Amino acid sequence: MNKRTTLLCVTLGLFPVAAFAQYGSTSNLGPAAGEREFTLSGTGSSDKDFDSSSFGMSADIGWYRSPELLLGIRQSLNFADIEGEDISNDFWNGSTRGYVNYHFGQTAWRPFVGASLGGVYGDGVNNSGFAGLEGGLKYYVMPKTFIMARAEYQWFFDDGGDVDDQFDKGAWAYTFGLGYNF
Repeated sequence: MNKRTTLLCVTLGLFPVAAFAQYGSTSNLGPAAGEREFTLSGTGSSDKDFDSSSFGMSADIGWYRSPELLLGIRQSLNFADIEGEDISNDFWNGSTRGYVNYHFGQTAWRPFVGASLGGVYGDGVNNSGFAGLEGGLKYYVMPKTFIMARAEYQWFFDDGGDVDDQFDKGAWAYTFGLGYNF
């Protein structure tokens, strides 16, 4: 090989190193124990004619007890516009819950599992308590900033005796959002 080809190969070989260096090592990605996290997420759906639609948003604030364990509070607000032959209604509802999530790995991709417990209230829902199991994935696009997808299975109950009986009558909630560790 001539000097020009060698120099070109070395230069091209350094591009991935330079790209990785902007973030430093993977140990700089994600939270440290004691940091907080704020996440803003959205969800929505419509029928094929857009006659009946719903949308919602959630805001989470959490505290890392360790780089893997996150404890937090989540507030959700949802709106549904339901139209049919004999019905036309707008429904608002909200939910407030505490949650705990456990994160796996130390790379840019961070899968997590968790649980939540709280209450749901508003129009078109039975004001009640609910419990949930959740799982998701965070991808760190910058050292402290991530995109997140989460799925929650929630089941509703009026008192403690209903918790086991209502599990099979639950509902799924899906969210996609952005978050920041600080």
